[in-house]
Formats: sequence, C-alpha cells, structure tokens
Amino acid sequence: MTATERSISRGVVTRYAIGSIGTGGFATLPGLVLVYYLTDTLGVTALVAGLVVTAAKVWDVVIDPWIGERSDRRLVRTGTRRTWMVVGAIALPVGFLLTFAVPAGSIPAVATVWVFLSFLTTATAFSLFQVPYIALPAELTTDYDARTRLLTWRVVVLTIAILLFGAGGPELRGAFADEHTGYLVMALVAGVVIGVGMLVASTTAPKNLAVTDAAPRRSIRAGYAEGLAALRRSAPFRALLAAFVLQGLATGLMLAGAQFVATWVLRDEGAVTYLFVALIAPAVFAAPVWERVARRVGKERGFAIASVVFGVAALTLVGMVWAPGPWIYLPVAVAGIGYAGMQSLPMAMLPDVISHDARTHGLGRAGSFGGVWTAGETAGMALGATVLTIVLALTGYLQSSGSEIVTQSPTAVAGIALSFSVIPALLVAASLFALRRYPLRRSDIDADAAAAAVTAVAR
Repeated sequence: MTATERSISRGVVTRYAIGSIGTGGFATLPGLVLVYYLTDTLGVTALVAGLVVTAAKVWDVVIDPWIGERSDRRLVRTGTRRTWMVVGAIALPVGFLLTFAVPAGSIPAVATVWVFLSFLTTATAFSLFQVPYIALPAELTTDYDARTRLLTWRVVVLTIAILLFGAGGPELRGAFADEHTGYLVMALVAGVVIGVGMLVASTTAPKNLAVTDAAPRRSIRAGYAEGLAALRRSAPFRALLAAFVLQGLATGLMLAGAQFVATWVLRDEGAVTYLFVALIAPAVFAAPVWERVARRVGKERGFAIASVVFGVAALTLVGMVWAPGPWIYLPVAVAGIGYAGMQSLPMAMLPDVISHDARTHGLGRAGSFGGVWTAGETAGMALGATVLTIVLALTGYLQSSGSEIVTQSPTAVAGIALSFSVIPALLVAASLFALRRYPLRRSDIDADAAAAAVTAVAR
C-alpha cells in the first residue's frame, strides 16, 4: 500500500493542502468560540461547557482507531480511501450549522443537550474525513524530503485557514446585533467552506493502490486492537504521538483561552482577532523556513527547535498577569513562528513512521496509524478546553447569559492569563522529553524507500 513515487506533482500538493481549509476551520472555530458560546450566550456554567466539548471529543478518541482500521480494509477491497472522506465532507457542514442553531431563549439544560448532540455529529463527520486524510502522505510518496514539502504546504494552508476562521469567524458573528443570528450565519458560512475544502482534498486519494477480495469482516473490537497493536510495536510512533498530544493540549488550551484573554485581560472582546493575526500571520511565512531547517538538520531536530521557540514565547506571556497591554502581541507572534514548525514537522514525520513500520513489520496499516494519531490529536485539543474550564472554575469565573453583565475577580483574570502562558509552556517542555525518544533519522527513511522500490520492481 505504499507508493513508490519519489516526487509529487504540484497539483497533488495543492489539492492535498486545500484539505487543511477544512481541518483548520474545524479545529479552530469550535475551539475558539464554542465554550464562550455556551457560557456567555447560552448561560451554561464553565465546567459544564467544558464537559460538553470534551465529551464530544472523547467520542472522537473512541471512534478514530475503528475508522482507521475500516479505512485500511476499504483500501484493500476498493483500492482507495476516498469514500469515507466524501461522506464526512458532506455531513460536516450540516452538523456544524446545527451546533450553533440553539433557539434563543432555550434554558441552559436544553441548550447543553442540543449543542452536545450536534457537535457529536459534527465531530464524527470530521473523523470520517480526517483519519484517511492523515494516512494519505505515506501512500503518496516514499521520499523523506517530498513528504516534508507535502506537509509544509498543508501547514501553510492550515495556518491561513486558522487565520481566516479565527479572525473572520468572530468578526462575522459580531456583524449582527443579535448574537444568536451572528453565530448562526458564522456557522453556515464556515460549514460550507470547510466542506468544500474537504471535498477538494478527497480527490488526492490514490485509486487502485491494491484491490483484493482478501479483506475479511472484522469486529469493532478487532479495529481497536489493530490501532493499539500499531502503538505497541512502534517506538517511534509512541514518542512522536506523545510529543504531539502534549503540544496539542498546549495549543488547545491557548486556543480556547484566546477569547477570554481578549475579553477579560485586554478588556476588548474584538482583540481576539488581533491575537489570531499575531499568532498565525508569522506562521504562514515561517512554515517554508522550517522545511529548509528540516532539510539541513533533520525533521526531529527542527521539531525540537520549533518547540523551544514556542515554549519560551508562551512563558514570557506570564507578564500579562501584572501588566496587560499591546506588548503581548510580540511574543504571540514569536510563538506563531514556532507553531508553524510544531505543525508541519511532526506531520511530515508521521508518514516516515508508517513506512518504517511497514518495512519492519510487514503490510502497512496507514489507516490504523492515522486513526490513533487523530484520536490523540483530538484528545489533546479537547483536553486543552477542559483544562481551561477547570482553571476558570477553580478561580471563580462567572458565566453570563445574553446581555447580562458580570465582573470577573482578579483571581479569575489571573487564571485566564496563566492558562495562556505558563501552563502551555510547561506542556511543551514535557513534549520535548517525549521527543528525545524518537529514533528515526533520514538514513532510516531512505532505507525504507529503497526497500519499497525493490518490492515494487519484484511485483
């Protein structure tokens, strides 16, 4: 199931990257506004709001490994992973719109159940697309640097999407006097854009990689077992996944906290737009730089350097506890430079891990790896929102409903600031310890590519 081509056409790189319009939009907008929507529009308490978002994400963690195994089986039987990608792309906009369509005046209990069920549906649709999407790079090329190029441009589009959704979503919401209408229009526009991006990316899924009738029916339990087996047997995968999940937790925490920082630290709800511009604009230009760094020193070293840059920048933001002000945009911009490498390089390392496992343990299981990876990434991002809501609850954050006006205590404001600075920095530091155990280097991947070429010739 591993491709033998050593180069990728610009068209494939472009269409694959466009898929990140969808992944960037879905990862950004709910993480940015959903907890805030629940607490400050629907009147749901902060802790319950965090549980709603987390519960839907936990469902993703449960279902992703199963989707990955089923994606592998469908590839064997039909020669492509495209079918489920298309289903997810069509279903996601519907679920996304319903998530932000809670009728005005609904009591918090009804609003909670409505958002939970709608977001659960949306998250499932996203997984149907995302799991096979993550598996594709290992099948599109075997080349070490070509994979970096493919994932670099994916991250360029991803960061642009995060900027557009992160900055444009709140702006679109704020364009309407009625906040319920604003959220609904925001969800409609964002859902359509996300779905189109996913449909474009689905066209890059190779066809007829391997078609056979030797794909027996397997139980749901067997699907999970395959994902866990991949995790157990691959030390490189365990190290890379641990680092990525910890960093997902850090970035998820900052993403969920951005609106709260804007509203209660900077005292300007609209400042969330500037925070996103400060973070993402540098990342757009930095991603190709990290590609060159990886070519020179290796992906794993480049990943470590990017992580240090991000962590140090996040730590300096602790100063907003005592002196909030526009100065915070500078360290946020530096964090954005590191963030670009933290996204592109581990994603470029994942297909290396998959191909290495295929060579050392037989038939490749890219879907199973992708399922476990997506589950870990989802868990990290979801727990980021959970950590934020726990901090908010512990520091006495007061929720509000509609036009109700509340005043937060200095302790609650300090908790918001720490959630955006010290805690993410500590999580990134922990990820570096996990990354130290990653063993693969360029020579290993070149050997895998050579072995794949020999196998292809033999066939």
